[in-house]
Amino acid sequence: MNMGYVVFMTIVAALGGILFGYDTAVISGTTEMVKSQFALSDMREGWYVGCALIGSICGVAVAGAMSDKLGRKLTMLIAAALFTISAAGCAVCGNFDWLVAYRIIGGVGIGIVSIVSPIYISEVSPAKVRGTLVSLYQLAVTVGFLLAYLANWVIDSGINPELVASANELTLWQRMFNSEAWRGMLGSETLPALLFFVIIFFIPESPKWLVVNKKLSEAARVYGRIYRTEEEVKAEIATTEESMGGEKKGSWRDILKPGIFKAVLIGSAIAILGQFMGVNAVLYYGPKIFSEAGFDNPMFSTVLVGVVNMVTTILAVFIIDKVGRKQLIYWGVSGMILCLVCIAVYFQWGALLGLGNGFMLTFFLAYVFCCAISISAIVFVLLSEMYPNSVRGRAMSIAGFALWIGTYLIGQLTPVLLGWSQSGTFFIFALMCIPYILIMWRLVPETTGRSLEEIEEYWNSQDRKKKH
Repeated sequence: MNMGYVVFMTIVAALGGILFGYDTAVISGTTEMVKSQFALSDMREGWYVGCALIGSICGVAVAGAMSDKLGRKLTMLIAAALFTISAAGCAVCGNFDWLVAYRIIGGVGIGIVSIVSPIYISEVSPAKVRGTLVSLYQLAVTVGFLLAYLANWVIDSGINPELVASANELTLWQRMFNSEAWRGMLGSETLPALLFFVIIFFIPESPKWLVVNKKLSEAARVYGRIYRTEEEVKAEIATTEESMGGEKKGSWRDILKPGIFKAVLIGSAIAILGQFMGVNAVLYYGPKIFSEAGFDNPMFSTVLVGVVNMVTTILAVFIIDKVGRKQLIYWGVSGMILCLVCIAVYFQWGALLGLGNGFMLTFFLAYVFCCAISISAIVFVLLSEMYPNSVRGRAMSIAGFALWIGTYLIGQLTPVLLGWSQSGTFFIFALMCIPYILIMWRLVPETTGRSLEEIEEYWNSQDRKKKH
């Protein structure tokens, strides 16, 4: 097997994850500047932050059908074009309404790439290393977060107060990095987006998609670059065709077949529950949480969160196919429950018990570690491998839609919850971990080391058992 070529295809598709993370995190450095320049109310400020999530929901709603119809490669190209248009548009937009419009366009790109990139990676990866390769996508997301924070810090550090004072006399380029630095922060995504767009032309279409769409000669050429013998190529094509049972490529109606529908419901439950276990609340509102906990330098503590998140994801990449998906979930989510309860105790009785900021920071970073090595690393792996070849795009789109609905809701509700009760918020997050771990234990098969066709047969066999 030509693993070098497989890794190359994986890295190219994973670049979409960097853009995902970058586009999501870069807004954190721009909010106050945009609010001040356009005199935004709290409601309009929330709209500025949340509008990209609305775009993401729209993106995942169409991503599955689009990738099944147009192919994984062309769909990634479309996402890359949307990222490029969004970044460049934000840099040069003339008013707040256009800024929001370009942010929504970028959000659509996020939604699309969050579906199609993991699907592509799963379909070109051998079963024994599929978890490792698909988890590279989640690693890329964490890299995108750190790159966005770094870009914001560099641009903010380079602002010249004298130029800011003469804002009316500045060129667009000078405004981008001085009086209106938010333009430079949002626009800096243009370069990685263009790189993603160009490099996609150097990878082939997914061979499984080609087989599903009866383009067998093209599929054979792609498999020929992955496998070394003609027998292996024929075996891969035959296995994929056999999994389809001679059927035509899937439609939305096929989603309702009992075995597939059960898998879709389980995947959607995993996706949405994961958001209510505090994952994005911690990443989006880390500075606010640390500030309310009495930290002198909440931004530095947030940087530590980003570093732990990325380093732990690197560890997950190396162990996910050795330890197994379910084992990582059991240990990781159990650790999350313990950490969330300890954080809640700190907020509720910290002063009474004499607990300092060190206690809070220790369990906060431990929570990030447990989260990054379990649900964050595994969610895209599971969703990309749970569904049949013929309807994988559509099925994953439904699960992705549930994920983004959960992300949007937690983004809107977290400030309200924190205002209601800081300790109560973290107790709720801990409570939501319980149904997640029960679903993984009782309803989700261990997929480590199994081919996509073997996983599909598992769901079909569940349907047959139910009929008998």
